Amino acid sequence: MRRAGAWLGALLLLIAAAPAGAQARAAPPPTAVVAPREARPGAPVTVTGAGWRPGALLTLLVCGQNMIGGTNACANADGRTVTAARDGTFRREIPAAAPPLPCPCVVHVATVTGAAAAADAALVVSGHPVKPLPAQPGGGRLSVLDARLAGSSGLLTWFGAPPRRRLVVTVGNPGSGPVRDPVFRLGTAHGVLAPSWEERPWHGTVDAGRKAEIPLGVELAAGAYGDYTVSLEYGGRVLVEQPWDVPRPWGVTLFRVLLCVVVPLGLFRAGLAVVDRVRPRTPAAAPPSEEKAGDPLPWFRPGTVDEKRRTG
Repeated sequence: MRRAGAWLGALLLLIAAAPAGAQARAAPPPTAVVAPREARPGAPVTVTGAGWRPGALLTLLVCGQNMIGGTNACANADGRTVTAARDGTFRREIPAAAPPLPCPCVVHVATVTGAAAAADAALVVSGHPVKPLPAQPGGGRLSVLDARLAGSSGLLTWFGAPPRRRLVVTVGNPGSGPVRDPVFRLGTAHGVLAPSWEERPWHGTVDAGRKAEIPLGVELAAGAYGDYTVSLEYGGRVLVEQPWDVPRPWGVTLFRVLLCVVVPLGLFRAGLAVVDRVRPRTPAAAPPSEEKAGDPLPWFRPGTVDEKRRTG
């Protein structure tokens, strides 16, 4: 009877959780809207958004060429930040700054921390040059559906070994042709410093309308700690910016503290041993005799009075 009740309870939980999971999967992507949609350089425009994660920190940038070149195509100095409200909405004023690349221009909104999410809103910057977008060879292109850093730090990392993670990216191909053997650029940046990039080829094919999971290894220098950002670029466009909080290697600090204590103590003991070895030795004093000559009270010792009485 108890087993049947347990099975019934588990079935009810699964039924109750199924609609919630379906709603989570069906959640619409975040959006961003600019008003007015055309402004002269430097004029303020208002950006509103909905569907963002509550409390998420967002960056707003005006970018040229539809941000195909990543943040290098954006007016980064004139960017703004905003925090999403509890209902996932935001409202922020931003200057329509002239980006370093020609239009078509967009206001790019992206999350700074947590799960990666982004949205673009078209913006016309009056008087700014306009050029056609570069052609996409082969008709295939990649977009990120999900990204995460997998792995954890071990005991050796606690003692200063290089921190390692795997950037697992799920990409889709919304283009008209396949993408074969794409070459990504993986970058790591510490704090506000510029990322250092390295090429990472992936051998495989993502057909049109299909998706694939791509794992890429990430390794930092030995003893690294602090706030890092892992970026993934493909086709001149930054696809992912994933934060990575690397803990401090406290084992190295503990080793240094012990070194500062043990080495001076060892030197002190070695110095004592050297001093004890080189100092002159004094001859050992002879043991005192039982009865010294000229003792003022020779009778004031145990047994002396009794012996005199017996001999007296």
